[in-house]
Amino acid sequence: MEKLKIAGGYPLKGTIKVSGAKNSAVALIPATILADSPVSIEGLPDISDVQTLKALLEEIGGEVSFGENGEMRVDPSRMISMPLPSGKVKKLRASYYLMGAMLGRFKKAAIGLPGGCHLGPRPIDQHIKGFEALGAEVTNEQGAIYLRADELRGARIYLDVVSVGATINIMLAAVRAKGQTIIENAAKEPEIIDVATLLTNMGAKIKGAGTDVIRIDGVENLSGCRHTIIPDRIEAGTFMILGAAAGEGVLIDNVIPLHMESLIAKLREMGVPIEAGDDQIFIGKAENLNAVDIKTLVYPGFPTDLQQPFTSLLTKAKGSAVVTDTIYSARFKHIDELRRMNANIKVEGRSAIVNGPIQLQGAKVKASDLRAGAALVVAGLMAEGVTEVTGLEHIDRGYSNLVEKLEGLGATIWREKMTAEELEQLKSS
Repeated sequence: MEKLKIAGGYPLKGTIKVSGAKNSAVALIPATILADSPVSIEGLPDISDVQTLKALLEEIGGEVSFGENGEMRVDPSRMISMPLPSGKVKKLRASYYLMGAMLGRFKKAAIGLPGGCHLGPRPIDQHIKGFEALGAEVTNEQGAIYLRADELRGARIYLDVVSVGATINIMLAAVRAKGQTIIENAAKEPEIIDVATLLTNMGAKIKGAGTDVIRIDGVENLSGCRHTIIPDRIEAGTFMILGAAAGEGVLIDNVIPLHMESLIAKLREMGVPIEAGDDQIFIGKAENLNAVDIKTLVYPGFPTDLQQPFTSLLTKAKGSAVVTDTIYSARFKHIDELRRMNANIKVEGRSAIVNGPIQLQGAKVKASDLRAGAALVVAGLMAEGVTEVTGLEHIDRGYSNLVEKLEGLGATIWREKMTAEELEQLKSS
């Protein structure tokens, strides 16, 4: 195991390129199960979640290979509906997309309850509600979800809460069902449009992706195709926040500015100079930042996945800011770590109150989840002295080649192997 070390105070300058979207990748890869001939996805990020899904597809008989520039080629023709009770499924929450994809193709699936970051209760009841509406019997047997259907039939499904996961999972199951499926109160995230684009290229009939009503006319077969993934708006947002926190002119390349509007608005409100082009965003040197309140909401609102890195940036701003997370109740585990670095933050219910400006100090901190890890990297780049971050397995799930990308901007950041003594301390902490 390794730890990340960051020497703070070095200004960031230059161009940084955004990788393919992690939240698309984890749905696009399971979607390949639905085809009966090879599918190629270009631009996948080099992250551990992609490798875990590759291994899961191989476990059920898929032939998976990687080409240049993050291209994955999947031949699903020999796949079988094999149970995936736990093991690799526990490594990422998005393994639940295997349920919809395998149900759509094989009319049955057995998948262990998903893992991933611990962000409080994240039930999959809306997914199950959708599968049952399509005609599947769903049972929980010894910690695994079993799905069985004689046939899948289109249905009208109203989601009680707006859920990206449930919207995509029902789409995956419905594209090969008989008749029309209508998903109402659907999520509108760009990743849903990306998955719908892949499925449409495979021969699916989907209308309304990106709106709150999606209509799917089932087809009997889907065939292989080529698809290029969209840029990762959360990685882009993290880089924008890094640029505002420690930059002297940072150009973010391979970004869709339309996807970043809620963050751009908040950064401008703080006093960050921003110029948006067609596929680039320039973050100028930010001085005398003002505190702003944020509230996370479903897209196109402020993303919960950027709440944690943004909280780090707020320690540099003048005044008191309230950060409210309406999506995940337990998404404040990074606050204790920021306090170790001298941050003045307190948590009250679903909100954190950040008082600044304050000079952060380097410290030994631990990433409790993926975006908490990003928050600690932002903090480390702003801090005096050296910050040591453990829990890198979380960061590696969602950020591709982060050290190399930040070195390219002039950051002093490196990875080190942990000693046996440090590993023991980490286990007991």
